[in-house]
Amino acid sequence: MPASYAYLGPEGTFTEVALRTLPEAATRELIPYVSVQSALDAVRAGEAEAAFVPIENSVEGGITTTLDELVAGQPLMIYREVLLSITFALLVRPGTKLSDIKTVTAHPAAQPQVRNWLKANLPDAVWESAASNADGARLVQEGRYDAAFAGEFAAARYGLEALETGIHDAENAQTRFVLVGRPARPAAPTGADKTSVVLWQRDDHPGALRDLLGEFATRGINLMLLQSRPTGAGIGNYCFCIDAEGHISDRRVAEALMGLKRICLQVRFLGSYPRADATTADVRPLLPGTSDEEFSSAADWVARCQDGRF
Repeated sequence: MPASYAYLGPEGTFTEVALRTLPEAATRELIPYVSVQSALDAVRAGEAEAAFVPIENSVEGGITTTLDELVAGQPLMIYREVLLSITFALLVRPGTKLSDIKTVTAHPAAQPQVRNWLKANLPDAVWESAASNADGARLVQEGRYDAAFAGEFAAARYGLEALETGIHDAENAQTRFVLVGRPARPAAPTGADKTSVVLWQRDDHPGALRDLLGEFATRGINLMLLQSRPTGAGIGNYCFCIDAEGHISDRRVAEALMGLKRICLQVRFLGSYPRADATTADVRPLLPGTSDEEFSSAADWVARCQDGRF
């Protein structure tokens, strides 16, 4: 496998900045790709060891492009996550004034994070989406658009200047990025882990989603992300992308996954990996009977009963 990481490019994206916070990134060739899909496909094709892509932001939730790519196609697995605080700069060609700006561009995920600023400062500007925020900066450099919302660090890379900085509608906005590779054994649990899965219902019936969520709730497992995505099989047909606290080696998590495997049409395991915020899963008191020790004790009791040793 090539010692390289693919990432959502071009150079100068928030994705690249987040990727470079990983210690192992210093020992890999970092290759920008034009889209999330192409970066993940590079891993599937064996052209890259892993891909680093955005998956969630604190303003709009899950990044649908990434979720959809993980839901479909050859299975991939998440190994790491990174949280990056996000503020935008309005990048323009030198000499451009605010009154000159008629068109703006950025990645679609940026728009909800600057919508109010845009309404207050450039109410008549036309928005056009770009493949990434850095790609928007490149398009401004080429004269395709008047301004781009991107990281201030991208200005020098594309010969632009930051007309405005510190732009954000929500304080403390963050984007979550993940390192995705081909399936393998998950890393050992750290005590502050997250498990990601995709679930498909067998059929649509009253309480179907409750049945899925009940497998987590009865075992005291907190969910951190729940997002429905259309399956493409018609209106009303959805799968569910879920992030849960804990590691697949935790007994309560393993039993929840076994329960889901029994009742779901399909379960896709997307990995167990360390949480970027290092928060342990027992920040809230566990329900009685949901500790690993109690699950192990119950399993031992059943085994003794089966052997006639109760």
